[in-house]
Amino acid sequence: MYKSDYLKSGDLIRIVSPAGKIKAEKILPAVDLLKKNGFDVLLGKHIFNTHYQFAGTDEQRLNDLQEALDDPNCKAIICSRGGYGAIRIADKLDLSSFKKNPKWLVGFSDVTTLHAILQREGFCSIHGSMPSYYLSEGQPTESFLELKKLLTGGHTEVNTAANKYNRTGQVSGQLVGGNLSILYSLVGTPLEPDMDGKILFIEDLSEYLYHLDRIMHSLKLSGKLSQLKGLLVGEFTDMKDNDSCFGQNVEEIILNTVESYSYPVCFNFPAGHVDRNLPLLFGEEYMLNVTQKGASLSLV
Repeated sequence: MYKSDYLKSGDLIRIVSPAGKIKAEKILPAVDLLKKNGFDVLLGKHIFNTHYQFAGTDEQRLNDLQEALDDPNCKAIICSRGGYGAIRIADKLDLSSFKKNPKWLVGFSDVTTLHAILQREGFCSIHGSMPSYYLSEGQPTESFLELKKLLTGGHTEVNTAANKYNRTGQVSGQLVGGNLSILYSLVGTPLEPDMDGKILFIEDLSEYLYHLDRIMHSLKLSGKLSQLKGLLVGEFTDMKDNDSCFGQNVEEIILNTVESYSYPVCFNFPAGHVDRNLPLLFGEEYMLNVTQKGASLSLV
């Protein structure tokens, strides 16, 4: 997988809104922070537009993203937020200029669709926090500082506490994945994720437990879960249940689905729809080590 050049002071970052609408006050403080850290920043022309729940029409969102992809001076594209909408423009993107001048793509949630496009074309990208997560009480968050470190070439090992649901083991492999509902929606499309021999990362937000169970069993039936090297489970935030309780929690649902496989499983990895959303380099080789005392994830 191809990795773009790491960022240095003075490099240009473009921020675009390929999916949900967002207000300026969620973005502008992060722009100031990026500038204070030595980067030039350019906002998409339609970044604050509104069209139903989207940040502008499909054409406006596509134009902003395409312009960023085509810009030879741009070194990183940061998505303003997720929400919904990237899949509506996915088949219209032209990567011919991007391939001549690759750059980082940063985002999570609905941005999983864009990660899938780049993975299919052989490019690494970053599952990481977006601008509204960069500051807390006026100070840079850990999520921002770790993202900056990764964008500028620094690598750190992430260690997590022991979890009674973890399944032990040590593996290395290419990291892929993203938002579970988005990954599920891409099965059967040209962007269907290739998970064989990979470490799969998943996270999600505000789904019903029975829906999580259906997604996991559908992925199992499709063969997507049988050849994994490992399963890295991020945060499943604000999950919902019916009045008639499903009867299993998130961890139990996931473990039940993969119980016939032997690869390691790590729960509660700090990434997803949470304040502590540590960046992951999709397409790169990682080592996942899950023990009774805890787990670690490190770039190989």
